[in-house]
Formats: sequence, C-alpha cells, structure tokens
Amino acid sequence: MSLAILKSRALDGLAAPEVTVEVHLAPGLPAFTLVGLPETEVKESRDRVRAAIQNCGFEFPARRITVNLAPADLPKESGRFDLPIALGILLASGQLRAGAPADLEFVGELSLSGGLRAVRGTLAMCLAASGGGCAFVLPRDCAAEAALVRHARILPASSLLEVCAHLDGSAPLAPFAGAAPAAAHPMADLAEVKGQAQAKRALEVAAAGGHSLLMSGPPGTGKSMLAQRLPGLLPPMSEREALESAAVLSLAGLFEPAAWGRRPCRSPHHSASAPALVGGGGVPRPGEISLAHHGVLFLDELPEFDRRVLEALREPLETGRICVSRAARRADFPAAFQLVAAMNPCPCGWLGHANGKCRCTPDQVARYRGKLSGPFMDRIDLMVEVPAVPERELAARGTGESSAAVRERAQSARERQSARQGKPNARLTPDEVDTHCLPDEAGALLLKQAMLRLDLSARAYHRILKVARTIADLAASDRVGGPHVAEAIQYRRGLGG
Repeated sequence: MSLAILKSRALDGLAAPEVTVEVHLAPGLPAFTLVGLPETEVKESRDRVRAAIQNCGFEFPARRITVNLAPADLPKESGRFDLPIALGILLASGQLRAGAPADLEFVGELSLSGGLRAVRGTLAMCLAASGGGCAFVLPRDCAAEAALVRHARILPASSLLEVCAHLDGSAPLAPFAGAAPAAAHPMADLAEVKGQAQAKRALEVAAAGGHSLLMSGPPGTGKSMLAQRLPGLLPPMSEREALESAAVLSLAGLFEPAAWGRRPCRSPHHSASAPALVGGGGVPRPGEISLAHHGVLFLDELPEFDRRVLEALREPLETGRICVSRAARRADFPAAFQLVAAMNPCPCGWLGHANGKCRCTPDQVARYRGKLSGPFMDRIDLMVEVPAVPERELAARGTGESSAAVRERAQSARERQSARQGKPNARLTPDEVDTHCLPDEAGALLLKQAMLRLDLSARAYHRILKVARTIADLAASDRVGGPHVAEAIQYRRGLGG
C-alpha cells in the first residue's frame, strides 16, 4: 500500500485539535515534501525521520514522499509529528505489515538514533484524546504527566522500534500503570512572620475569597514574606483545577508530575514585558498570568513595572481569561490568578517611617504613585499598610498562628461559597452579588455613606460587597452585617489613599 493515514494532535492555545497525518509514496525522483502549514520545527522533521528510520534498521524509500498534515489551515509546530510521520512512511512502503490503526494516536519527537524524546503539551493533548476514546502512544518520559488524566489509555514507548513492534504484534506496549510520584509540598509558615496582625488578617480574607491584595510599606517590614505565605493559606485544589493548571504549565514545558495539586506561584521581575505577562509570540504561548492559573501572581515593587504592562492586567483581573491575538494566530488562555502586589509608599521607601529618613517631595510621591492608574487600582480588592515592626515584637519568642490553622478557616469559608454559588466570592458577577451579597440594614446604610464620602465607583461598590461576603463567610454568618461591611470598607479606604 502506498498510502498510510495516522492520527496525532496539534496545540492551539489550550486546545489540542486532532491532526490527520497522511503519507503517500509515488514513483519519481526521490523527494520528501511536507504540506499542511508546517512551521520550521516540523519541516526539520524530514532529516530526523530519515536518520531515525535508517538507524533503526529500516530502508528509507527512494521514492517521492508526500506528507500532508490535515487540516491544512491549522498551523503545526514542534517535533511532535516525527513519530506518526516515520510510522506512516514505514506503513506506506510495506516495511510494517500491520494496517494503519484507527484507535491509536501518536505523538513524539525522534532522535537521530530512533529514540523518543518528550514533547510539551502532553497533558492537553491527552485530555483531548481521552475524550475521543483513543489510546495515546507517546514518549515514556511523558507518561507520568499524561496519566494524570483519569481513564486515559497511555501506551508509553522509548523508541521507534518499540512502536513498530507493537503495531506488528510481536511485542505489544504495556499500558502505563504507574502514578505520578507523591511529593510533600513544604510551604513557608505564617507563624514565622512576627507582628503585622492587620496584614495577616487581610491575607486570610484574600485566601478565603480569592481576592487581590496590595501591601504598602517601608522596606524590610515583611511584605514579601507575607506574600510568599499566601499559597500555603489557600485551600487544596480540586481535580478539575489541578488538571487545568497542569495543562497550562504543560504547554510551556514547565509541569512536573511531582508538583501535581500544588497551586502555582509566579513572581516575575519588574522588568518583564507585557507579552511575558499576558502571553504572546508568533506562536502564542501562555504568559505569567496564565501560568499562575488557580494560583498566585506576586508582583513585587509594583510601581517599577512598566505602566503598559500593568494596564494589560486589567481585563484578565476581571474576566479570568486572556485572548492573545496576533496577525496569523489567536489563542485563548485561562488566567484565573490571584494577584498579590507589594510597593513602597514613596520612591525612597521611607515615607511615614519613624526614622524620618524620607526626603521625597509631595510631587515626587505623587508621580511615584501615579504610575498606578485609577482603573488598575480600582480592580484590587484589598489594600493594607504594612508598618515597621517594633523591636519588642521582633524579639518576642512566641510564635503567631500557623498557616494550617488559617488555611482550615479559609477552606471552611470556600466550602460555604461553593455550596452557595459554586465559585469563590471574587468571581461573582454583578447579578450574583445582588443575590448573595446584599447586606442587612445597618450594613446598607454604612455602605451608602461610604459611597458618598469616599466617592467610590460602581466597581468598588461591588468589590466591597464581595469582600464583606467573604468576611461573613469566615465568621460563619449567613447574612452580611454591618461589622463585615465596615471591615471591607476599611480595606477600600487604604486603597483610595
């Protein structure tokens, strides 16, 4: 037979559409043609496939070879099509007597010796393949990652020869029966932070409702320490959340099976560009906000980031998704991240400190804070001042409340939210806010006064109600009361100042 047809998968953002690999051998001068919108990495597979076939003891046919990757309008990139192309050539040339399997999908990059190398995006591709009922043949190094998809049929192989032996029936591949290695997830403990009771309370509220948080204070007061402890306060990830997070990390080649179920925490440097944060490139890749999906994005020295970079975060902070559009490609990535940021109160950092070292003029302070636009600040739920810790508190030997105790309360609050509305309070829509977050009479009066005196926007109104709902959940209260609204307004007053 001179025609062979196999199945594989491409990557288009987080989606993994099916690709049909058609290989045709025809008489004529020897040639190897790849069609179907292949990128440079795919075109280079011609040399890898030729060397792998010859080094595995097969004959590379001296005929006119045409490989079509369908659909033709879907761009194809990376070396993941090496394995199905090589198998298609062997089947079409009659060196493999088996028929083209209809219930198998193949992916893998070939080395020149015929070995199979790992490819990125395995989890996303396996999720799509399991939905179609097909088994997935892939490099052995990718098996543990792919096996995280429940009910997926994984057939790992180490080389082209092993796959050929499976197809002709001489040595079938054994399904992957292992599991991702369980690993402890050591987290920094909140008990190590001395003092800062208000900031710790704000962290607890942020963890319980998934709210964004901005901390402001002089250098060395513990802002970074507090932010680093937020992941340890967040409730465990559900299986769906863990799969979504792992799939995004797999697209960037950053996922490790040992990190399964661990909430990601990304902390890019303030010199990062907008595409680095939101994603981009000729072939769109996820940025830091997507890599932090269902986790924490920590931006230290917030005003030092380029203003255009921060403005790019406004839409995903609201929607939890980001659409990356380029001239030839468009990709949609999830970005339900929790923003935690830290900043100094002025350029030198010492404004308001008892040592009186600040010499910044009011104009310098205004320009420094003016780097953060009003619309961006309006999207932050909580802001707290983190003052210098008195010496007596630093020298105290007693430890504060542990992360485990705070996490237990945050998890209980999240469970209440899940039972009531199926999502964290921070993700409520305006209609859902009206349904689940309406305060009692005292709370409504207090909120009305705050709107008038603080000149708050409609967005701020809804965010105050969301935070108040979270505070009520931490108190196991079914109704949002005046004290809950008062505390939420206090966090908003700090933001306005």
